[in-house]
Amino acid sequence: MPSMKKLIVLAFAATVSAQASQIDDGQVQAPTSESSIVAAPVTQIDDGQVQAPTSGSSIVAPVTQIDDGQVQAPTVTPSAVVSQIPDGQVQAPTAASTGAPVPTANGTFTQPPAVPFTGGAALVTFSDRDLATASGSFHGSTPALHNAATASPKYAASLATTQPEVTYPEGGLQAWLVVLGSFSGMLAAFGLMNIIGTFQAYLITHQLADTSPSTVGWIFSLYVFLAFGCGLQIGPIFDRKGPRWLVFAGSVCLVVGMVGVSESTEYWHFLLTFSILGGVGTSLIFTPAVGAIAHFFSRRRGAATGIAATGGSFGGIIFPLALQSLFPRLGFAWSVRLLGLVFFIILAIANLLIRTRLPPKVGGTVRPDFRVLRDVTFSLTTAGVFFIEWGLFVPLSYISSYALANGLSMAFSYQLLAVLNAGSVFGRAIPGYVADRLGRFNTMIGAVALCLISVLGIWLNVGGSIAGLCVFGVLFGFASGSNISLTPVCVGQLCEPEVFGRWYGTCYTIVSIGYVVQPSPSYFHNHAKA
Repeated sequence: MPSMKKLIVLAFAATVSAQASQIDDGQVQAPTSESSIVAAPVTQIDDGQVQAPTSGSSIVAPVTQIDDGQVQAPTVTPSAVVSQIPDGQVQAPTAASTGAPVPTANGTFTQPPAVPFTGGAALVTFSDRDLATASGSFHGSTPALHNAATASPKYAASLATTQPEVTYPEGGLQAWLVVLGSFSGMLAAFGLMNIIGTFQAYLITHQLADTSPSTVGWIFSLYVFLAFGCGLQIGPIFDRKGPRWLVFAGSVCLVVGMVGVSESTEYWHFLLTFSILGGVGTSLIFTPAVGAIAHFFSRRRGAATGIAATGGSFGGIIFPLALQSLFPRLGFAWSVRLLGLVFFIILAIANLLIRTRLPPKVGGTVRPDFRVLRDVTFSLTTAGVFFIEWGLFVPLSYISSYALANGLSMAFSYQLLAVLNAGSVFGRAIPGYVADRLGRFNTMIGAVALCLISVLGIWLNVGGSIAGLCVFGVLFGFASGSNISLTPVCVGQLCEPEVFGRWYGTCYTIVSIGYVVQPSPSYFHNHAKA
């Protein structure tokens, strides 16, 4: 007597293109032939027996009943072929490999020559203990093929690859709490990035006064390189695992890094604490902070990202002025320790509020993958962001050193950085709102043009004028602020939110290369009065 497993396989393989009719729920009604039985679904229970199927079944096939309750394989040509693979599983055929199965002596099935696909039942993969219905989905990842008996191959293929449409809250309490969490994360992460000019100006006149400005500049170039470059790995981890542990690890790095900076006296101390710990911590925080917003907003993503990005600008206003006041009173060490304490408080908020809502993409991996650059639009966007950031980094990093080189006071150099970041607050919020209406790339082009006008038309001509530098700071701050708020939404426009971290991280990893080939601060000291 044939084994029960073989009978199950024979019954499933005997699915035919018999005339059927579609009823409710996408089911297929059995034909009226008296010799037809349901080929699926069945349920396997203990010791190899099978349970009778229910009435709501899908595809039927004519069979012939013989003695002692056994059934004989039908003589008609089935509409699909299956082949048995190890451990009793049955592999679903491809569209081009349909035909009749050929049984062998040991009860397995061999693949016949390929014949044209003429439609038929949805194909599934099942094992000894996981028998699936012919009208179901492939382990829940592919929608069922409805009305399979009459669907064309092209239509069936399109149904098999269709994914449920992603919807976005576009607001609501949870969505705006995520924006608040991202704001807090960027207040610390980008706030530190926006005050590297303050640290640059202080170190070249105090702890590292005997070190050339160009050598000191490597501390901050390495910091920015790591802050953006680590996104290559952090982005895919965010897509697969979510933001929780990334933000927590970044918070630890940033707070510990600030404590380490407060104790640093040698050049290598600052490389270890500010550059490495601070850079990696910044990347661990800002990549999830930006990516989480893409899970809650689509149509209003530019405005939401712009609001969150203003956190970095507020940090660039508050922290330089605070350090300017604290350095003379408390000294460098305690001033930076207090900065670390502020980071601890605001990053606690980020850890509580930053979260995602969309499931990870099926089949994704945490490994970096540069194959995303095969997308021509994404590659050109990445190249454009590279040159934008390469140019913006010079004024943002060296504006304080430029003021000092022109004979202006240390106090004004700190205030000038705050003026620039004040303009950046509006430059991050307003362009994001405009971008949702006029287009993200269109708005980015306009902002870059304004940056060019402010540098060539104002900065190169003001010299040591306090009024001229203030005007430049406001205008350039407004124009340059859009790079943080618009770049994520431009990249997000090219990909699905489930893989946003990978695309955004890859983009900024390439962009980060530009930060290690910047002009050194000595250039500005030597040419400030030219």
